[in-house]
Amino acid sequence: MPILLLSSRYTPDSQALWRAALDAGWLVERLHGHRVPDQWMTESDEIALYGEGLFVSIVAQQLDIALLETPSDWLPNLPVEYRLRDVRLMTLKEARTLQEPAFIKPANDKSFDAAIYASGAELPSAQYFDDATSTLVSEVVEWEVEFRGFIGRRNLVTTAPYLRDGELLKDANGEWITTAPEQDEASEFFERVLADKRVPLPPGIVLDVGKIQGRGWAVIEANPAWGSGIYGNDPAQVLGVLQRACVKNGLLPLEFEQWVIQRW
Repeated sequence: MPILLLSSRYTPDSQALWRAALDAGWLVERLHGHRVPDQWMTESDEIALYGEGLFVSIVAQQLDIALLETPSDWLPNLPVEYRLRDVRLMTLKEARTLQEPAFIKPANDKSFDAAIYASGAELPSAQYFDDATSTLVSEVVEWEVEFRGFIGRRNLVTTAPYLRDGELLKDANGEWITTAPEQDEASEFFERVLADKRVPLPPGIVLDVGKIQGRGWAVIEANPAWGSGIYGNDPAQVLGVLQRACVKNGLLPLEFEQWVIQRW
């Protein structure tokens, strides 16, 4: 029987996944702390984790689970027709020397704010962050609308809009809203990316895509399924992607080892 382990943090997303897992006949437990109780130290190969990055990492180590995600250089190495903008990977020290505005974010975590910086001089100093911190630097563009898709074995399992012009696409009733043409365009772009073997992907991952003003549809970024907000996506479908992103080390195929990233 599949098992879903959640962090102690109650969020709408974790609650939605809790309900979906119970409806699907899964065992579900919310861990209050980072230590896995003895009853969950199981040999089951069907354990999915969901929560904050540090929590998931610590729990995965105890359960001998490999967490799958894309490496830091995945987006810069994506074919340019799927990026439609300049994206570079560099150290934080190098990024501090930039003279022009750029969208800058940590490549592996949320150690400093992802934002548009007028220059590298605005970035946190070496007093607070290691010079060697991997950093993604992107050309500044305007995203008209953004969609999140949960991907399982290169298939678009579920997708939903989440931002328009930087604002959440949620109405007064809590519904995630978009237009039919936008939904169709986003789905078509997802399918084009997923069909291209030049785009390497782990078996379970989240892709964010959007429409850049004046350019067209592009990949925004890839995120680990086990730590990504679900927005308006179907939580029942998300569960299967979580399973594919959390694999027992003893059952990890050789070709998946490239997706095991040591963050902490």
